[in-house]
Amino acid sequence: MKQRTASDSPALFDMLDSGPDFSLELEAKRRGQWPVAGTDEAGRGPLAGPVVAAAVILDPDNIPDGLDDSKKLSKARREVLFEKILQTSIVSVASSGPVLIDRMNILRASLDAMRRAVLGLHVAPAIVLADGRDIPPGLSCAAKAVIKGDGRSVSIAAASIIAKVTRDRMMEKAGLLHPAYGFESHAGYGTPAHLRAIEANGPCPLHRMSFRPMRVDAGA
Repeated sequence: MKQRTASDSPALFDMLDSGPDFSLELEAKRRGQWPVAGTDEAGRGPLAGPVVAAAVILDPDNIPDGLDDSKKLSKARREVLFEKILQTSIVSVASSGPVLIDRMNILRASLDAMRRAVLGLHVAPAIVLADGRDIPPGLSCAAKAVIKGDGRSVSIAAASIIAKVTRDRMMEKAGLLHPAYGFESHAGYGTPAHLRAIEANGPCPLHRMSFRPMRVDAGA
């Protein structure tokens, strides 16, 4: 039987995890693929609102400190980093609204928003690092899917922050337009308060009709 050592322990790697870094970008540069863009999305899971994608090309000489998966950061920290990324990086944002989500499905709509975000960069990347298992279709450059990429690549982490803050701000405005639903507090996610609001008022134009509880399946 093989002796189990500390290096075989996933827990050890969890403890050693120090967050995303620039190593994937530097590997690409050594292969002659430069510049590198990271792309990520926010808002796949909510019942309402758009899915928002961002693409970011970081300045390797001016990377903001503290970049990480946006879900691991406080709102205040995300807001600070959002401004720093905009000041130091090349950034593009795109979104897919509820109608497109219902027509395409959430995965395809998310990937399409990522594609448009990448194509919107005013400097064309040589390679795109995309968070998740899928590569956005229709890109004119190389691309690599990076599972849990927002915790591995600072470029993807930066994109996750831009996408998250942008979407949160959009949903805060949606709360003013549709005050019965409380979008400003839950960003469209299926919280108990949101579900009660849908039951009381029915869906509004921002709701994704292909998602439960709006969707009514035959025979359900």
